[in-house]
Amino acid sequence: MPTILFAAKSERWTAYEPPLRRALEEVGLGHATLTIEADPAKVDYIVYAPNSGLTDFTPYTRLKAVLNLWAGVEDVVGNPTLKVPLARMVDDGLTEGMVEWVTGHVLRHHLGMDRHILGQDGIWRGGDAPPLARDRSVAVLGLGVLGSACARMLASLGFQTHGWSRSPKSVPGVTCHHGADGLRSALSQAEIVVLLLPDTPATENTLNAETLALLPRGAVILNPGRGPLIEDAALLAALASGQVGHATLDTFRIEPLPADHPYWTHPQVTVTPHIASATRTETAARTIVENIRRGEAGEPFRHLVDRDRGY
Repeated sequence: MPTILFAAKSERWTAYEPPLRRALEEVGLGHATLTIEADPAKVDYIVYAPNSGLTDFTPYTRLKAVLNLWAGVEDVVGNPTLKVPLARMVDDGLTEGMVEWVTGHVLRHHLGMDRHILGQDGIWRGGDAPPLARDRSVAVLGLGVLGSACARMLASLGFQTHGWSRSPKSVPGVTCHHGADGLRSALSQAEIVVLLLPDTPATENTLNAETLALLPRGAVILNPGRGPLIEDAALLAALASGQVGHATLDTFRIEPLPADHPYWTHPQVTVTPHIASATRTETAARTIVENIRRGEAGEPFRHLVDRDRGY
């Protein structure tokens, strides 16, 4: 039976140990060793959080795979001591939560809910019904597991849904674009933009002064993806000029977002504290254990990271 090292903060061990043990029992690996301390030379799998403090994988001489607890792998993918397969977290609960957050905020901006929730002043203003979803164009940048799921949901609601990725993708009901020309095409018609790209050198500042200028005037930005996808100074300038009408931001370059950051008090910015979605321990444990089962059975691992692309 394999030895599985859980390398994460102590509070994560408390949360994950029971569902991991249940999942191991379910696949016939109940006698596997699941531990927070082990002789590195005896460890077969590491369940890993990049903030665990473990940075040198060299002593783990019989390691078969590192199974990331986070969806993002930018803090580990470039580690030169990591020579074995690295799997990112793909969790049904994480996906469902992201779809709900994105759908909720797209509908919020599409329907103009803030105007009525925050702007009640005793004056009855009729005749301002929003357009139908079929008359609103939304672009989802990033068509991985999360982005594709969000794009499919938005398309099912009737939005003119565009998706963009670096390489060609196909998503039912979604007009897919790729490459530099595709990005310009997607942005030029997007009244609402959703950012769900990974954080890599190639995606940093995807929204900058040049690309923000492509948007229809008054467009809305939603960023539940990664903070570095947006050039902050360019977004603030676009908000000041009216080129961007509102930004709802869940992820930031520095987290927690510093108390003196201009986003906090900006009237056209909504800050949510990185809560768009979260990994659920029960479903994540099953994802992790399925890869351990595959490793023990000699089957291909799922959700492997492409080291060259960084995700």
